Amino acid sequence: MKIFDKVNNPQDLKKLKKEELPKLAEEIRQEIINTVSKNGGHLAPSLGAVDLTVAMHYVFNSPKDKSIWDVGHQAYSHKLLTERKNKFKTLRVHNGLSGFPRRAESEYDCFGVGHSSTSISAALGFAVARDLKDENYKVVAVIGDGSMTGGLAFEGLQNAGHLKKDMLVILNDNEMFISQKVGAVAGYFAKLLTIGMVKTVENKVMKTVSRFHSFGSPFGKLIKRVKVMLFPGMLFEEMGFTYIGPVQGHDVNNLITILSNIKDMKGPVLLHAITKKGKGYKPAEEDPTRFHGVGKFNPLTGETAKSKGAPSYTEIFSNTLVKMAQANDKIVAITAAMPEGTGVDKFAKEFPDRYFDVGIAEGHAVTFAAALAAGGMHPVCAIYSTFMQRAIDNVIHDVALQKLPVIFALDRAGLVGEDGGTHHGAFDFSYLKYIPNLIVMSPADENELQHMLKTAFNSNMPCAIRYPRGAGTGVALDMAPSVLQIGKAKVMQEGKDICLLGIGNQVDNCIKASEMLGEKGIDAAVVNMRFLKPFDEDIIKDMLNAGIKKFITVEENALLGGLGESVKALLCGSDATVECIGLPDKFVEHGNIKILKEKYGLTAKNIAETALNMK
Repeated sequence: MKIFDKVNNPQDLKKLKKEELPKLAEEIRQEIINTVSKNGGHLAPSLGAVDLTVAMHYVFNSPKDKSIWDVGHQAYSHKLLTERKNKFKTLRVHNGLSGFPRRAESEYDCFGVGHSSTSISAALGFAVARDLKDENYKVVAVIGDGSMTGGLAFEGLQNAGHLKKDMLVILNDNEMFISQKVGAVAGYFAKLLTIGMVKTVENKVMKTVSRFHSFGSPFGKLIKRVKVMLFPGMLFEEMGFTYIGPVQGHDVNNLITILSNIKDMKGPVLLHAITKKGKGYKPAEEDPTRFHGVGKFNPLTGETAKSKGAPSYTEIFSNTLVKMAQANDKIVAITAAMPEGTGVDKFAKEFPDRYFDVGIAEGHAVTFAAALAAGGMHPVCAIYSTFMQRAIDNVIHDVALQKLPVIFALDRAGLVGEDGGTHHGAFDFSYLKYIPNLIVMSPADENELQHMLKTAFNSNMPCAIRYPRGAGTGVALDMAPSVLQIGKAKVMQEGKDICLLGIGNQVDNCIKASEMLGEKGIDAAVVNMRFLKPFDEDIIKDMLNAGIKKFITVEENALLGGLGESVKALLCGSDATVECIGLPDKFVEHGNIKILKEKYGLTAKNIAETALNMK
């Protein structure tokens, strides 16, 4: 019988003998590997956090005590230990478990998360709420070292140090940001520093020297500096935290001892644990970047399925950007910790001096790009659509207001599938449409993406190009990109009965729908709108003047603020009828993209049926 068979919740976990816990951690890792190999998911970060998670749930009293996970990539073992192991095989499947902590899913998920660097602010919020309500529970935030590159994490640290609330921050350092060597001496002193007697002596010394006004304060600071010279963490100490570490993050029983000692410390405490991303699975240990977020793979060999067919939009963007940069030494590329995901890793290899990964700091990325543009460079800021939401003020204030020629390459626009509501790029049209001086466009296929990138560089204006995740349509690529007329749509197919207005990857569905309608004797015109802003009013007016009274807009974006809204406003007061197909006013759940598109009507069949039902 497996040890894991005896554990359904943290209460069961506490009944185990401590010597059983390392074996339990191995079994949890195997469960994660088996499931992710079938469903895809965030493998390496979750494997690295297993021992920490076991120790946390062994020491703390969940769900009364609050555990807040940063990003959520680390939380698979948390799900397995909190009454969800029987559902774990449904991870990231439509109507199954989310790949991230989600309040609606479990009482053990006290705070939902998908993006980065929020955990410390959220933990402080819980600590303040607890004290205001005179309640009694512990608050623990787990944040990865990569998430510490986000400014919000430091805003939370600063405020927590100021308020001095009882809370614990566990810095899960997988040696990809601020790693420190962890040896026997460091581990011993980390444990020693958590013993109450040592803290008591330190507090008494500080209290004594503070009485001497002439030298007490400087001497007290000197004592702290001597302490943090012996141990890493001066930054956190100066921000008001008691720093503990670094400690070995894969020694479950040692972690339990340290957490037990830390548990009742007063004020904000930061425990620095060193872990290995991908721990326990050799392919993920050797290539943690590839296994950070991975599709289906062979668990025995680690081999992932090779993509077939058309190149992805990301590949086309990457190749086009490199070609343009070869001819223009003012082009620079910026990303926010997503070089492989956005495709700028190829640019980085060829032009290392012109490539900048700013960490998980989207706001900084945008303002940095704005100043590069003001300094005479041509910056391309490649960020996922959903992450760009974090930098809207920077786009408005620092780029658009100053009319600086920054190009925003928004990958993963529209539905992204199994990562769900926190990651769907469902709102970029809506949050960009109302910004003055900003050109917003979306290619119908991967060939048009080339032209739009060329157009953006040629415009000398702020531009956003949004394109979807995954493979393109397989169209032939022009040898050299050309410049499009800004704000001008393209008639893909003439027709006299109805007009289908598509934008981005929905143009292809409009063409297929028109073929279905043709079989029913309905002559449908198809227009590739290309630009959300400036919006081609003339082409729609021409259709109206030609006698077309029925229009359907199709977009993979929220209907509020999107293409359909613009068309309805234009045709308001006319005798035309407009139907809008897009995403509803809700956060779309996770699931296979095909399932989601069918559910929300983003298919050629639904477009055709909508047309047939129009009066």
